[in-house]
Amino acid sequence: MRLVLVGPPGAGKGTQAQVVAAHLGVPHISTGDIFRANVAGGTDLGQQAQQFMDAGELVPDSVTNAMVADRLTHADAAGGFLLDGYPRNPGQAEVLQELLARTDLELDAVVELVADHETVVQRLLERAAKEGRADDTEEVIRRRLDVYDEQTAPLVDFYRQRGLLRTVDGVGAVDEVSARIIAALPSANA
Repeated sequence: MRLVLVGPPGAGKGTQAQVVAAHLGVPHISTGDIFRANVAGGTDLGQQAQQFMDAGELVPDSVTNAMVADRLTHADAAGGFLLDGYPRNPGQAEVLQELLARTDLELDAVVELVADHETVVQRLLERAAKEGRADDTEEVIRRRLDVYDEQTAPLVDFYRQRGLLRTVDGVGAVDEVSARIIAALPSANA
């Protein structure tokens, strides 16, 4: 199965991606992990990404797309994958669609984890306190949520128009949310 998981910061994407990927027997592919691996490995793409990260800027789509394209060629992704953190916009979604089409593949589903902003703000404030993240203030968290809403709304629409979007309530115990995601997948209803 080939899946994409989207959702706002604090919705539990990372946790759910690991649980669902393990359940499906596919790799959990996170853009953060890809960036770190390329930087640590000193790859050309890693060096390019590092320049932008050092300057506090977002890594451009061209570099991100190239890293994801490379990661999807690894043997463990041949039987499927769960992408977490990619694509972030319709342009990246189109590149992913083209990458998959080259090998006659396509996504099976895009799962959108939804959680109301107040729940997410409280989760992130609690996490910030536990992990000592002084820079994760309520104002910063709310701004991140606004940016997510602005940037991701077109992505959600992109996948909704293609009939791939599955919206799942991301609030609740980890196992409850995992069960909702698995039930929403195409194979669960086949």
